[in-house]
Amino acid sequence: MEVSNSQLLLKRAINVKVVVTSRWKEEAQQQLQGQINQLDRQLQQLEMQAQRMITEIQKQNPQSAQQIDSVQTQLNQRKSELLEQKNQILQQLQQVQLLELEQEVNQGQIEGFFRVEKGDNLIQKMQVEVLLRDGIVEDIRGDI
Repeated sequence: MEVSNSQLLLKRAINVKVVVTSRWKEEAQQQLQGQINQLDRQLQQLEMQAQRMITEIQKQNPQSAQQIDSVQTQLNQRKSELLEQKNQILQQLQQVQLLELEQEVNQGQIEGFFRVEKGDNLIQKMQVEVLLRDGIVEDIRGDI
């Protein structure tokens, strides 16, 4: 997106870091626990759906071992995926619990626009990060 002959407006990824506070840790743990609870509900629903399907198959055709095996295989595969997700979230929860207060951690990225002119150091302009403390911008680091 050209602004003039000597300036351009470009988009960059901006790293977002947070200062670990007791409030941030509590909120992060609550969010992760909520995800774990949701996965547990999905696992329960999956079990109930599979059981209903198997019961229905048995009613329609008592000799349907192959269909039941297929349902069971699909159930086990989906269950395995959900359990893997749950395991990853449990690891994240453990990592959050081990973080020390006032430590800075990466929270993700956002995109932002910036102007660049002839003679600017593009690499420096691309390296910008925002530091948050309980959701409030505490510092902006880099060449804005």
